[in-house]
Order: sequence, then structure tokens, then C-alpha cells
Amino acid sequence: MKLDEQKIGFLGAGKMASAIIRGLIKSGISKDNICAGEKYEPASETARKDFGIFVTGDNAEIVKRSDVLILAVKPKDIAAALSTAGSLENKLFISIAAGVTTASLEEMAGKNARVVRVMPNICATVLESATGICPGKNASKEDIDLVKAVFSTVGVAMEIGEELLDAVTGLSGSGPAYIFPVIEALADGGVYEGLDRRTAQILAAQTVIGAAKMVIESGDHPGELKDMVCSPAGTTIVGIQTLEDYKIRAAFMNAVIASAEKSKEIGKKK
Repeated sequence: MKLDEQKIGFLGAGKMASAIIRGLIKSGISKDNICAGEKYEPASETARKDFGIFVTGDNAEIVKRSDVLILAVKPKDIAAALSTAGSLENKLFISIAAGVTTASLEEMAGKNARVVRVMPNICATVLESATGICPGKNASKEDIDLVKAVFSTVGVAMEIGEELLDAVTGLSGSGPAYIFPVIEALADGGVYEGLDRRTAQILAAQTVIGAAKMVIESGDHPGELKDMVCSPAGTTIVGIQTLEDYKIRAAFMNAVIASAEKSKEIGKKK
């Protein structure tokens, strides 16, 4: 199944849906192949204005027009959205709702439904998401490849077992929120040493971008890359020693673990 041949419908047109729509259009998908169901008028008007796609408050109309349905509503609203969507046969369902299992989605959409659960992150809004993909029991290899193609338009997409999706939530789902204070703190250090705020912030953010790109493109272990920067008795190793004094590694590890455990807890309540 080629992505550009699919009719893609969104149930919900909020921030994450808008990010995915933007990525699809930027990748060359025709806006005529994209539609969205959104009852909240400000959000529906924004989608019409920003993307020029068909938007309606009638979910059944979106289902009728679509081969692929992306469920982009709040977890508590999925059942209601599907119950007003008419016939759901022969559709591929992609859910970005946190904590809603593939089994639950299959139950709501029909026992033979082809379901793929996805965990993107907020960086999809700048087309740099780190996305985990988890197929349900009825999803085919072609379905998984199609979902990867969709989410590759907004960053990196990787297939993950559902038992590890809470770990993905703790790491990449919540991860951007861990990095924003790092950028702010680096910039604060620059301001302390005399840089103006705007310059310090750009330097800090670009440093994070560059370091991340080196890890991905080189394939080297982050520790090896760190060693490349740390000259004997130099400025960088002093900074590293200071970070170690404050247990920087333990802080980030514990943040990921705590977030993953919270995701598990939320999932059990659903």
C-alpha cells in the first residue's frame, strides 16, 4: 500500500493531528486525500484555513471518505467518536491515545479491526518526533509499513512491542519536557557569564540539536562522543565532573522510570 494512494481521515484536529497533517502535506500527500472530523469550531476552522482540507463535525462522513483513520481524540473520547462513525469495516485504525491498549481499541472498533497504536511526541509539531509504533493482532506487515510511512513524515518511527510502550512514553513521549529545562539551564549559565538571553538560548538549543545529530548519524556510543570533547585537564571534563557531582545521569534515568511507571498506572485505570 502506497501512502500517497490512501485516503487518510482524522477523528480530532488538535495539535498532534495538525502536526501529522502538516507532515503528510509537506511530504507530498495531496490535501484532497486528507480529511478531519472535528466538532470544536475553532479547531476545525484552523484546520480548514491552515491546510485547505475537508473538515466536518460528522465523524461518519470522515469514515466514509477514508481508508485509514487516525484517532486523535482524548483517550476518554475514543469510544464516543467511534460510536458515531458509522460502518468501520475494512479500515486501518491508528491511535495516538496514551494508555489505550490495542485490545481495547479492537473491542471498540470491532474484533477483526486492524489497529496500530502509536506514541509520538510533541516534537512532531516541528517534524522531529520520536515515535513508537505497536501493531494489534490483526494488523498486517503492509499496515505497519504504512503507519511507519505516515509517522516518518513527522520524524523517526520505530516498531515497539506493546509491553514496552510505557517505556517509550517515559523516554521519548515525555522526553522533550526533560530537555527544555536543560536548554534553559544551559542558557542561564551563558547569561551568568555575560551572554545576552537570546544569544545564549540559540547557542544552547543548537548545541542540543548538534549533539543529538552526532549520536544518530555517527552510530557511536554517547560516551565515546563525550570523550572526543573532553581534553585532558581541559574545560569540558571539569564541566562533566560538575554534572556528575549533581548526579545528572541518575536524575534523567529516574525521570524516565517514574514517567513509565505513571503510564503503566494510567493504563490500568482504563
